[in-house]
Amino acid sequence: MIQIHEPETARLRLRQWRRSDYPCFARLNADPETMRFFPTTLTTAESNALAQRCHDFIEQRGWGIWAVEEKASKTFIGFTGLHIPTHELPFSPCVEIAWRLTKSAWGKGFATEAARAALTFAFAQLALPEVVSFTAVSNIPSQRVMQRLGMERDPQTFGHPGLPSCHPLREHVVYRARQVQVDS
Repeated sequence: MIQIHEPETARLRLRQWRRSDYPCFARLNADPETMRFFPTTLTTAESNALAQRCHDFIEQRGWGIWAVEEKASKTFIGFTGLHIPTHELPFSPCVEIAWRLTKSAWGKGFATEAARAALTFAFAQLALPEVVSFTAVSNIPSQRVMQRLGMERDPQTFGHPGLPSCHPLREHVVYRARQVQVDS
């Protein structure tokens, strides 16, 4: 049986998805401001399917894109976690770290805190040598999280293969976090 990992921080729990998360997740994915750096908002059916895929991947591997819960309020505030991209990217194969939080959770350091826990898990538990994160060139808020995590930006951008060449969000940046080698 696969062990399900659920990293925690002082304020957050990265956990397996629950059906009760789906309505809040659907509202998050339907919000144009939250989704401004994505090609489109998601319908409830699309959002539910995404949440179910996240759930299923965690069931299969024990880790993945976790639901993020604020411990104090026990409130679902979005997702953070690790994923193996399905598109063939210039830096494939890779494991990416991703996040998406409700607007009420913005500006509180939750994205950085949750992502740091996911990176710690990636390096300490999975022994990954590197984790990447990528986003549209215009997504400065996510790039700031990547920088706060100590990730380093590649000098070259790339066209995301899932978007048409004329799409305004096609050009992406990639940041990398590498496992630090500690001399004994």
